[in-house]
Formats: sequence, C-alpha cells, structure tokens
Amino acid sequence: KTYGVMDINPPKCNDIYYINFLIAASNVFSCTEAARCYPNVANAPSHDSFTRLLQRQPPDTESLWEEVKNYVKPEEGYLIVDDSTLDKPYAEEMAFVRRMWSGKHHRTVKGIGLVTLVWTDGKTVIPIDFRIYNIDVDDKTKNDHFRDMLDKAEERGFNPKFVLFDTWYASVKNLKTIRKKEWHFLTRLKNNRLVNPDNKGNVPLETVDIPPKGRVVHLKAYGFVKVFRIVSKDGDTQHWVTDVQEMDEAEREDLAKKSWKIEEYHRGIKQFCGVEKCQARKEESQRAHIMFSLRAFLRLELQRIKSGISWFESAMKIRRVAVTAYLNNPL
Repeated sequence: KTYGVMDINPPKCNDIYYINFLIAASNVFSCTEAARCYPNVANAPSHDSFTRLLQRQPPDTESLWEEVKNYVKPEEGYLIVDDSTLDKPYAEEMAFVRRMWSGKHHRTVKGIGLVTLVWTDGKTVIPIDFRIYNIDVDDKTKNDHFRDMLDKAEERGFNPKFVLFDTWYASVKNLKTIRKKEWHFLTRLKNNRLVNPDNKGNVPLETVDIPPKGRVVHLKAYGFVKVFRIVSKDGDTQHWVTDVQEMDEAEREDLAKKSWKIEEYHRGIKQFCGVEKCQARKEESQRAHIMFSLRAFLRLELQRIKSGISWFESAMKIRRVAVTAYLNNPL
C-alpha cells in the first residue's frame, strides 16, 4: 500500500512480523507478548501495532493462497478435507467459540471449529484453504464449507487424482459434487449406510458380505461404488468406499496413508504454530491469527522438505539459542 498525505500513522508491523513470532514463541501467543519479544529498538512494533495488524486483515483466505500457490501442483497430487477443534476451555465471550465434539478429548468441549483443505503429493502437506465453523452467523454447516472449498479449488485450477475425507463428509450431496467435477474420491462410510449389493434391495452396509479384495455395490441415492471392509486388531471395523470400481486393496491402503497427512498437519499447527492460543475476543483477530498460524506452518513444512529437519527440531533450534544464552549468563 502507498500511503498518502492523510495517512499520518502507517502500520509499524506487517504479517511477517507476526508469523515470525508464531514460529519462535512456545507458550504465549498474544499481541502483548509479541511486542515484548521484539528487539528494543526505535520503531519496534508495539502491542497496539500487532492488535491493529490482526484487526485489519480481510475476512477471506486469499493471502494464504497467494503464498502457497507457488508450492503446489494443481494438476497433480491429492486434496484432503478434515476439521479440527481448537481448544478454548476458558474462553468467555470469544468469537467463534461454541461447544462441539472433540476427537482428541472424545467428548464435547468449548472450542473453535476449523475446517481445512490441504494439498499433498504424498510427501509434503500444504494448507490451501480453510473455513471457520460459525453456523449461527453464516448459516453454513461443515458440509457447506466442504463444497465451498472444493468449488474454490476447482476455480483455482485444481484437478486432483483423488479427494480424501472422513465419514462426516461422505454425504450423497458431497459425493455427487465431486462426481460433477469429474474427480475421484476415497472416504469412509458409517456401518448403517444403505447399499444394494445384489439388486434385491437396500440393506445396511455392515450386513453385506465383503471379500478382502472389496466389492462393488450400489450406494443408495448415488450409484455404484466399491467398498472395502477393514477390521483392526482390536476389532474395530471400518468401511472404505471409492467411485473407482477397479481399485484394489493395495491402492486403497496407499491412499488411506496419504489421507493421514491432514492429521499430521493438525498436530503441527497446534504444537508449533500456536493456532489455538490466541486470546483475542474479536472475530477479525481470531480469523487473522488462524490465517497467520497456517502461514507459519507453511514455513516449517518447506524447511522440512528442503533440509529434512522436522517441525520439532526447527522450533527447538530457535528456542535452544535462548536457553544457551541464559546458561551462559544465568540471571
């Protein structure tokens, strides 16, 4: 931005200032702490500078896309969609916070629902879009956000080999949305989903005989799909489904492993980017903090791909310098 004569006080900090702070910080991720951590020099950003930075960010996700688009290959790779709950156990009157189910805690908790679309080639994982679950304001379910992000991905030129997602997003409407784009999918179905295996009528999926190599059945209201039954050592049963009827078990297993990349991403943004640690109450600040956390994660991931250094080691290399400085001269 070019500042004119009426712009008396141009911003003293930009997004890179805050992103670098998120990468280096360990426990406290507030604007006050960010200002305290910056060198005590002339024109150093203040607490208010960081606060204004968060509040002036646009509500869309274009700045994330502008940064990541040079590191993805839209005509290749895979798109993965999943959501995660950002824990906010002590939040009072904080934007986006509601009670929702947490897979981490296996119960209902207070938090912010973050739905993310990531791209992967099987090695790297890069967030390309996200939505915040805020149904009381925008009247959109997580499945609405799912379709919105896929539409935006198509608009941006993506043509993935597969779209990978969890049971929650396996509705007929979502599956038809993917089919309309002429993309392929792999997901899981609940045991009670109705299928017609032998043209004799719909029955619950859990009652169908499915050999190890999978079986082609007709999914109610959708069409023919191939289903696989996977039984774990502890007896837990999962039903995987794809529109690619020629898929074999080896390919299904490989795609299932690739879909796990988004779980690794969730762990990364929480442990190393402070995504759920923002203490601000306003919508603009919470949304911007999440955006900057994902852009911080991008830097850690690119560093991992370039040098082979894990996210943990990248963070520790920064913090180790501070510990060494203290040990050299204990206060």
